[in-house]
Amino acid sequence: MSDKRKFVNGLLSGLLLAVIIVSATFAGREAVAAWKEHKGTESAAADEVVNARTMQKLQLIEELIEENYALDMVDTKAMENGIYQGLVGSLDDPYSVYYSAEEMEAQQEKLDGVYYGIGAYVRLDEELGLARLGEIFDGSPAQESGLLEGDLIMRVDGQYTKNMSLDDVVGLIKGEEGTKVVLTIMREGEADTREVEVERREVPKQTVSYEMLDHKIAYIRITEFDKVTVDQFTDAMAMAKGSGMLGLILDLRNNPGGNLAAVIDVARKLLPKGLVVYTEDKAGKRQDYNCDGENELTVPMVVLVNEGSASASEVLAGAIKDYEKGKLLGTTTFGKGIVQKYLSISDGSAVKLTTSKYYTPKGSNIHGIGIRPDEELELDYERYIEEGYDNQLERAKEILITGE
Repeated sequence: MSDKRKFVNGLLSGLLLAVIIVSATFAGREAVAAWKEHKGTESAAADEVVNARTMQKLQLIEELIEENYALDMVDTKAMENGIYQGLVGSLDDPYSVYYSAEEMEAQQEKLDGVYYGIGAYVRLDEELGLARLGEIFDGSPAQESGLLEGDLIMRVDGQYTKNMSLDDVVGLIKGEEGTKVVLTIMREGEADTREVEVERREVPKQTVSYEMLDHKIAYIRITEFDKVTVDQFTDAMAMAKGSGMLGLILDLRNNPGGNLAAVIDVARKLLPKGLVVYTEDKAGKRQDYNCDGENELTVPMVVLVNEGSASASEVLAGAIKDYEKGKLLGTTTFGKGIVQKYLSISDGSAVKLTTSKYYTPKGSNIHGIGIRPDEELELDYERYIEEGYDNQLERAKEILITGE
């Protein structure tokens, strides 16, 4: 995003929330006088955002920009999008977003599984206001370029990412196949940042991985919940059962969530008959999502979770914990207990809005709290990076082998 656009978007984002004080030094006296003339009608429609007063104010601000803005030519389309972005942004909800028609087209490609990027998951470190790299895919451009899980993303192509939304950071990283992106990253244990150039390529969207470990312990990792996840998980479970699985490790670490319908279908491959999760909208209308229990897991299970396990992965972890179908191991999950929907607009644009809260089978809403594991165990990052030793995974094996 250019400096000009950031300026205009920032200006318009606040125009519906605060009174702009314009001095005669920067504005034409006639425009200010016109604003003062209409200011007395402010309370006429106080409960409506789009009313005569705000329309007049929008027109005034546009005139002020036209008369006084001294930098590059103004992009009127960017200004228009800035108004819509500002309106949705005023909700102060990082999960509610306005998408222009072009942005929604790109978003739909993501939802459909078309992905050109570096081959790594990205998650938000809310404490620092920066994005971090999650899992690095095997054979991906990110792996080939030496990027590591946990790297803090300071800049993308020179653009500072602090306090950007996760979608914005990912949007900067993605691009056309064959193009390159430069990530400025900060790595734990290093004093200086480093710049890493990565080529964007088509990345197969494999969300489930499977491995049969010693003692007939099946290891299944789900990295996110998409439309393709259900079939991939079904195949993994079939292979595990066909290999004589005696225990299951389900790895949901750094899984940011995804499609609610997908996680419900995955849960139906594991849980007993009963409620998986329920949602409530702003009117208190409840919707239940149930499981028939026909595919209930019959072997012991350990579920690995951490602070990067969010949203849909918390739906699954929460239900497993409530039904005591497995032992949760790791660190407290992210705490995203809300659901978003894409609401389309006739011009091709759309708004993604938080439309409901979700609750675990026992009625817990974990938003802002997270799910505390049955056994807390921090990952030994240093040993993991240096030796590839995963102490959480090893502890999960021990639990299944010894029962303790």
